[in-house]
Amino acid sequence: MNEPIEALLAEGRTFAPSSAFAARALITDAEVYADADADWEGFWARQALALDWFDEWHTVLEWNLPDAKWFVGGKLNVSYNCLDRHVNAGHGGQVAFHWEGEPGDERVLTYRALLDEVSRIANALTALGVRKGDRVAIYMGMVPELPAAMLACARIGAAHSVIFGGFTANSLVDRINDARAVAVITADGAWRRGSIVHLKDIVDEALGATPTVRSTLVLRRTGHEIAMTEGRDHWWHELVAAQSPHCPPEPMDAEDLLFILYTSGTTGKPKGIMHTTGGYLTQVAFTHKHVFDLHPETDVYWCTADCGWVTGHSYIVYGPLANRATSVIYEGTPDFPDKDRMWRTVEKYGVTIYYTAPTAIRTHMKWGDEFPERCDLSSLRLLGSVGEPINPEAWVWYWNTIGRATCPIVDTWWQTETGAIMISPLPGATVCKPGSATFPLPGIGADIIDDDGRSVAVPGGGYLALTRPWPSMLRGIWGDPERYHQTYWARFGDKYFAGDGAKRDAEGYFWLLGRVDDIMLVSGHNISTTEVESALVDHPAVAEAAVVGKADPTTGQAIAAFVILRAGNDPSDVLVGELRDHVGRLIGPIAKPRSILFTEDLPKTRSGKIMRRLLQNVAEDAELGDTTTLADASVVAGIKARYLAQPNDD
Repeated sequence: MNEPIEALLAEGRTFAPSSAFAARALITDAEVYADADADWEGFWARQALALDWFDEWHTVLEWNLPDAKWFVGGKLNVSYNCLDRHVNAGHGGQVAFHWEGEPGDERVLTYRALLDEVSRIANALTALGVRKGDRVAIYMGMVPELPAAMLACARIGAAHSVIFGGFTANSLVDRINDARAVAVITADGAWRRGSIVHLKDIVDEALGATPTVRSTLVLRRTGHEIAMTEGRDHWWHELVAAQSPHCPPEPMDAEDLLFILYTSGTTGKPKGIMHTTGGYLTQVAFTHKHVFDLHPETDVYWCTADCGWVTGHSYIVYGPLANRATSVIYEGTPDFPDKDRMWRTVEKYGVTIYYTAPTAIRTHMKWGDEFPERCDLSSLRLLGSVGEPINPEAWVWYWNTIGRATCPIVDTWWQTETGAIMISPLPGATVCKPGSATFPLPGIGADIIDDDGRSVAVPGGGYLALTRPWPSMLRGIWGDPERYHQTYWARFGDKYFAGDGAKRDAEGYFWLLGRVDDIMLVSGHNISTTEVESALVDHPAVAEAAVVGKADPTTGQAIAAFVILRAGNDPSDVLVGELRDHVGRLIGPIAKPRSILFTEDLPKTRSGKIMRRLLQNVAEDAELGDTTTLADASVVAGIKARYLAQPNDD
């Protein structure tokens, strides 16, 4: 019988892998850390040899801080490594993806079938004039054609830019124009909570302001009526189906661009994070195999993320397929038609490895044990967490209720910029503590430093920094190398600053503490304060706005907005709704403020800088701290009084 959560949360309680798990784990000896540290370049070179290379590299690493080149001179193709080599080795009949649509439709794609489909898509893109070095935007729901489209771009050497299907036309315009994409791959719509998301309509709205796009490829998913522009728009079922299932993979240099993925920046302008081919695939394959202790002959793996985020790139598409995993993809929401949908899916497909976000875990925890208890979860043998720090209570509930007190939990820390997992347990070798991501993985250099860049004594807290290059590291910001230098390397010189706070306990375990810059982490997704503030000020009733992330038991952080209205506009619940919807239209639903407080002023320094720290203290009902630098210290006290007097925003 499972122990009570209160007992499991006892101070100092640790969780070691069971003898049964360790008996078949890929890594059980902690000596792997020392071996990797003794020659970390050699360690990564050995991992790269697990891939198939057309030409092997002559130099493992060229490091001209802050610019890295890994496996210099090597040539390979990511699509070939994810598909062809498995088919050629006789595994074409193995399932690559079990796909389940939200309405209940389902498909099974073997490695052979996926290779054929990827080759047809690649030939269709070539027929549309897409060439090696071009950029292709992908804006789709979670259908198997989405990872297939990513792999097709990789096959012909075109970089893809996947845009989350919850973003609006404005967000598409920004990302398509920045990347100068020549084509867009989309669908008529997607299913979400029983309703259609009108993807093609959103694309049509965006394409009026994207002059570089020459063509679109449109998948029929929902079947509703859409407009098709002759000469520009092409139906998937007509163009792709007519292509040959054979397309030779383009040999790519290890440092050729694989994809651009946009993430929020503190300036409000999204940053196009660039990831290249050889180093990225090396590290995502290594981390996927060993963090999840993958046994491809027997495991069924499910990462519940969306391919619009980096987790989907690395741990739905490239890492699992490089390792010949059998994976599950689900299209919709976890509560449709009922709150047991995820657990019924685990039972249906016999999922053994389940990787999800703390936000989802806390949501299921809030819904109650009755929903997982309806289902047989005995197939599960390993659980994972990604996207934000997981609180100990959620960790223990996950372990106790979902894992039946038998499944190790790999709590992973990494970023869009890092490309792959950086800090995580190795499940057969690491003793875990609820809420701690434990230790940097073998081959990774990480430290906790103070304001002067000096290592903080153990135990102690400060800024999380990476101290040496790693294969899957970003290769810059698309079109803006100076922003890359300033954003990640200017503050501490020879150390990459991750933007997160962290601490180490007396035993050296790493505990992530969240963002320390002007980025909010909502449901595991980075959202810029500047971007939301700009969207609020875009409304004709708003003169000025400031937003902060406030602690939230479900989403990690929720957005709290403080708004000054233009003369002639009065505060009202109706206006609150208008402003939330306005932000949703300009950025996407995930960026809607949870609460909006109308105020006559904002706390500012004498130089005019908004003190968001104080607003965050207001939103979380914490002590205000030092207000001596404010131009008018009474402002924040007045805001706090009004904030506490408003109805609860939950």
